[in-house]
Amino acid sequence: MTTEAHQHRAEVVCQAGLQLYARALREGTVPQRDADAVPCTLRTGMLQPDVEDVRRLRPLVPTLALPRLLHRMEEDIARRRRAESQLTEAFEPLLALGATDGPDLPTADGIIVLHGIDRINDAIGHATREASREILTIQPGGRRSPAALAVALPREQHLLSHGARMRTLYQHTTRHDPAVLAHFEQLRGDIEVRTLDELPQRLLMLDRAVAFIPANAERTLAVEVRHRPLVTYLGTVFDRLWHLATPMHPEAVHHPTLNGITPRQRAIAALLIEGHTDNVIAERLGMNVRTARVHIAKLAATLGSESRAQLGYLIGQSGILDPEG
Repeated sequence: MTTEAHQHRAEVVCQAGLQLYARALREGTVPQRDADAVPCTLRTGMLQPDVEDVRRLRPLVPTLALPRLLHRMEEDIARRRRAESQLTEAFEPLLALGATDGPDLPTADGIIVLHGIDRINDAIGHATREASREILTIQPGGRRSPAALAVALPREQHLLSHGARMRTLYQHTTRHDPAVLAHFEQLRGDIEVRTLDELPQRLLMLDRAVAFIPANAERTLAVEVRHRPLVTYLGTVFDRLWHLATPMHPEAVHHPTLNGITPRQRAIAALLIEGHTDNVIAERLGMNVRTARVHIAKLAATLGSESRAQLGYLIGQSGILDPEG
């Protein structure tokens, strides 16, 4: 095997090199010419010149060879990390420039990344003016700010005034939000609102032809989707959630309590037995932590629990989470 065929990183020992090293350990020495074909054994110091015969090589004892190889690898990893840090630092101003001043970026056929609140609102406004049949929205979280509702109001009323229908999904915690209730009272047209305990991220879909979804937690980035299979998939997800949801507007339906347990407490109970913390429960159900803890305390009192561990056991025994319950 030629030397050219064995060109690899200095800290790497190939299989042929390991075989030659093992042979040297068994026999005591190996000819220099045998190592010429596997130079990694020389570069790593695994084989060293025999002071008694310069034409032969002796193996370095494994207890010394292995630490030496590992040290070379650690040095290489450190060099790569320094290079990664330098490259990241060099690109940081370029990424910031692209995120603030650059154009909207097409990431695939029918998918565009929108940078900044203004661009997102402009794109939604343009898509709304193009639409005529339907607007579907998913709004997770317990409340919507009056400012956000004020921005949405003229867009939604424009569509409704042209005969489109509107279907919106909120979380159950929104059912008593006065700002949201007032918002829907202002709108005129074919409107229905339903609620669920938990919802995925925000979604706005128009005429089942274009959808908008957030691309970061701050919602300063969004994705405009006109890719037909993806839009169809998102529409199907909305339909499945819609059929599971509870009507809120124009006529509200309220689930009755079960053995003194409210629907919201049942939702909390389901997350409790999964082992979630109060913060996670509050976030998933769109409420603040204080409210979540009040409901947990009421649930514990109803079931006669004296500890968190006992509460999980009592929830399981009570049957309140059974499908037929």
